[in-house]
Amino acid sequence: MTEPMSYVYAITRAGGDAGPGEVTGIGDRPVRAVRAAGVVAWVSTVDAADFGEEGLREHFEDVRWLESTARAHNRVIGAVPTPVAPLSLATVYYSDDRVREVLTGRAGELLEVLDRITGRIEWGVKAFADPPAETPVEQQPEEESSKRPGSAYLERIRRRREGAERHRSDAADRAERLHRQLVALAHASRVLPAQNRELAKYEGTMVLNGAYLVDADRSAEFREAAHATAADGGLRAEVTGPWPAYSFAVIGGEEA
Repeated sequence: MTEPMSYVYAITRAGGDAGPGEVTGIGDRPVRAVRAAGVVAWVSTVDAADFGEEGLREHFEDVRWLESTARAHNRVIGAVPTPVAPLSLATVYYSDDRVREVLTGRAGELLEVLDRITGRIEWGVKAFADPPAETPVEQQPEEESSKRPGSAYLERIRRRREGAERHRSDAADRAERLHRQLVALAHASRVLPAQNRELAKYEGTMVLNGAYLVDADRSAEFREAAHATAADGGLRAEVTGPWPAYSFAVIGGEEA
């Protein structure tokens, strides 16, 4: 075994921290609580060879390693007491003592984050627009038949491009209306970049990829509004969650 490091999964408040039970962390190693200044970091030991700068650089190019690590990371987050502020994948320190120093120095900020997410959960909403239907050849304007073949072809290309642009603009407007409706039901929101179509395996155009921090008692209302508003706008909605507040437990960064 190489030099050990402390991998931090999440932060919770001190008090009543029963722990993750039999749930283990990365490499099936036990998870422990590191406490300081009224907050708790949930930690397990990892090897510096894997989680040091050089090791991470190599591992981040290994999809299987990333998937396995992410599953273990999320497994621990789902097992510790709530409210829970998840940390980013591969948050590591050289020792538990260093973790305590960070907790002590940033206790105020950490407690503010936990206050922000208490009683709230994260929902993800993706909205998709279907591609525009192409006009059949027999429905092309009659005047095109009188043009030379090259001119008629260019005219069809121009119209197709203009139609596609109008479709994109209209879909973006409908997505914006959906987003505004969901923002009105949420405590906070973030708009994320559209996912890669090939990797995420979806059809059409992703016109909204939003994360919403919602009061737990409004979750049913939020889900219904997402589906209904999307359908009214001719969009397909995919609602995911409930999740720990990954997008809103922002520690050491700006909240959008």
